[in-house]
Amino acid sequence: MAVRNGSKTSMKNMERELLCPVCNEMYKQPVILPCKHNVCQVCATEILLQRGYMCDPNSEPNSPASSPATRSPRMGRRVVPKQERLLKQGFGTYPGRKRGASHPPAVLFPCPPCQCDVDLGERGLGNLFRNLTLERVVERYRQTVNISSAIMCQFCKPPQLEATKGCTECRATFCNECFKLYHPWGTQKAQHEPTPPTLTFKPKGLMCPDHKEEVLLYCKTCQRLVCQICRVRRNHNGHKITPIISAYQALRDKLNKSLSYILGSQHIVQGQISDLEESMRQTEVSGARAQEEVLQLIGALRSALEEKQATLTRTIAERQKDRHNVLEAQVWERQALLENSGLVSYSQEVMKETDQPCFVLVAKQIHERMQRAIEGVQSFRPAACAPLPPFKLDVSREMKLLTDLHFVRAPDAPVIDTQRTYAYDHIFLSWRLPQDSAPAWHYTVEFRKTDPKHKGLKLWQRQEEIWGLSTVLKGPDTDSVYVLKVKGYNKAGYGEYSEDIYLHTPPAQVLNFFLDSSCGFPRDRLVVSKDRRAVRSVPGVPMLFAAERLMTSCHVSMELVLGDVAITQGRYYWECSVDPSSYVLKVGVGQESKLQELFQMPQDMVSPSRYDPDSGHDSGAEDATLDMSPAFAFLTIGMGKILQSHGSLPNSRDPTGCTIPLPPRLGVCLDYEKGRVGFYDAVSHRSLWEGSVDCSGPVCPAFCFIGGGALQLQELVSIKHERKVTIGGFTKAE
Repeated sequence: MAVRNGSKTSMKNMERELLCPVCNEMYKQPVILPCKHNVCQVCATEILLQRGYMCDPNSEPNSPASSPATRSPRMGRRVVPKQERLLKQGFGTYPGRKRGASHPPAVLFPCPPCQCDVDLGERGLGNLFRNLTLERVVERYRQTVNISSAIMCQFCKPPQLEATKGCTECRATFCNECFKLYHPWGTQKAQHEPTPPTLTFKPKGLMCPDHKEEVLLYCKTCQRLVCQICRVRRNHNGHKITPIISAYQALRDKLNKSLSYILGSQHIVQGQISDLEESMRQTEVSGARAQEEVLQLIGALRSALEEKQATLTRTIAERQKDRHNVLEAQVWERQALLENSGLVSYSQEVMKETDQPCFVLVAKQIHERMQRAIEGVQSFRPAACAPLPPFKLDVSREMKLLTDLHFVRAPDAPVIDTQRTYAYDHIFLSWRLPQDSAPAWHYTVEFRKTDPKHKGLKLWQRQEEIWGLSTVLKGPDTDSVYVLKVKGYNKAGYGEYSEDIYLHTPPAQVLNFFLDSSCGFPRDRLVVSKDRRAVRSVPGVPMLFAAERLMTSCHVSMELVLGDVAITQGRYYWECSVDPSSYVLKVGVGQESKLQELFQMPQDMVSPSRYDPDSGHDSGAEDATLDMSPAFAFLTIGMGKILQSHGSLPNSRDPTGCTIPLPPRLGVCLDYEKGRVGFYDAVSHRSLWEGSVDCSGPVCPAFCFIGGGALQLQELVSIKHERKVTIGGFTKAE
């Protein structure tokens, strides 16, 4: 018995899905608008007639009720415009147009759900498909709920008589007298066979509105059902057209998955509703508490604050009502996702459809609504915080300031500074308050790691009582995405959360190193900062001498500087910033022994690397064979650009096609065991290039300068007091 009552409730909730937005009655011969909404054929015809459009008399429904002389009782109450008012510029009774004549304007239909005009094309309603699936759902609903069991004659003058016959050819219902009147003896209509009365007269299959052929194909480009004639016309030339069975199965699978998710997440929705109801209860309690406190404070100063008391009490009630309305609206929204809701019931009824074209026609609309419902479940967030902000009054002022008595405002939602916030060895989060915000005593930061492989959301972690405008979140997992938000607190309580910000952590453990000041580089051309995290190339006079030898194809000198840490195992990541005005600068890695040998060679005669036009990067081994990895690999940067690895020489006609803009920070990731090095845009974590490197010996970070340039290593978020320079058992001397 409970199951039967639940089924009736489910069907009753589905009724709002079956009401025409124009007449607010059950759909009768509905058509699907281009915006995916439905409307009764007769309602659409009436609206277009009122707008002065000439409706096609051959369009459905093709029955005596479609002619102005014998209009149905509902249409008979409308004023029929004169013929000359039905015609607009570009419309006429001739079957075609003169050559060179302007195209008739498109028919615009005011869609009630969209609240805007929808373009129906030149043919108007004649270009729309009839929603036979919706008609079948309406008919099943009527039979289940037992409404409108009596079918009335469409042609009787009031009072109408109950219909006794139906005519499939006329697509209308008649009483005995009206059937004889519209099927006179001796005419072709007299041969029509009477059928039992029904509310809908459906064709055997869905027909193309343009060619009256059965639709057996689906155009993915236009997202429209087409027939065989449509396929060979110009309108679908070059479009991707598939058999209707493919579209039917694809949409059916998608809709089935969406429906399964909605039905499987009923406990989630019920939990969200419970949270909202609890928030409403807390809102009422906190509102009542705030009112009581205000009344007590104002009571002590009643003689001077009678008017102020009324004003503040009214303000509390208004805010409580607004918060209550917002939460109540969200409860109704969550309620709509439960199993007995109209959309779910309607979707289940549509799933019973076996006519493939009809199902494809209506399933896309329902699937889009299902997707929005799923997004609503996944991204649920209460519209307002549970309690109302405490309405505390500042009564410490003197009596002369009582007229300025006001509520203490909670801080506004902070604004996260995306330019200063970043993830490296730790996550550094920076924010500020809006200009007109109330001050905050301290802040609370919440964060969690996203897991795209699992739909379940991880719990938020919290860092409380942060007194500054920034904080450090230690120990994030590598190669992960974290979502963070922050809110402020003062005497009035917690304010709203900031907008969520997503940060991608480095793909490997961060390597902390400094520039090696004892590797023997020419100090007159390379200047290292005191903290050994920045280096600047000063070309000076040596570049002038090199310029004299350029005409003889002599190599320009290249200066190298290494990191003070060598890697012998594991996977590590580091970042650096390159001055966009640098002439040519190379960032990469290389074997320490090979790089040290280069310092013993004349720097103005030999380049430590050669350009490999097939890879777009610098391969360091002069004697490298095809099956051997190079001793070092670099990413070439110059004049604010990065040389891409297109696999061919730069085109002299379009040199910009082989370069990409230089990001604010570059990331380098070395996997020693695999012998692979990758370069990244450290801001977006987009891969720039990945290649191989010989890791048979210790490998060091390396930087090469040709001409003037500057480079800055990314500092750790929190510098350790004890710096370790031993990695994988290999120790570098200080």
